[in-house]
Amino acid sequence: METDELEALSARELHDRAVGYAVHHGDLGFLWELLKMIPPAKAASGDGDEVTNDLTRVSALLSDAMVAGEGELGEALRPFYIDYLSKHPDA
Repeated sequence: METDELEALSARELHDRAVGYAVHHGDLGFLWELLKMIPPAKAASGDGDEVTNDLTRVSALLSDAMVAGEGELGEALRPFYIDYLSKHPDA
C-alpha cells in the first residue's frame, strides 16, 4: 500500500494491519517497539497519569497494545503504523 493510501485509513485500521502483519510474520521487534511507544503516546494524548503505572506492568502494556488503535492513543501512534506498513506493502 502506498503511503497516501495508508494515510487515509483510520488509526484502528492501521493498528489492525500493522499488528496483524507483525504477529503473522513473527516480527517481535515491531511488537516490542510498539510496547515501548505506548507510554509516550499515552502521555502525548493526555493520559499521562497512567504512564508511570504502565511502565511497571508488562500486562498493562500488552493489553494496551491490543487496543492501541483506538481513540487519541491510536491517533498518536498513526505515524508509527504508517511507517511500518509502508515498509511492508503486502500487509
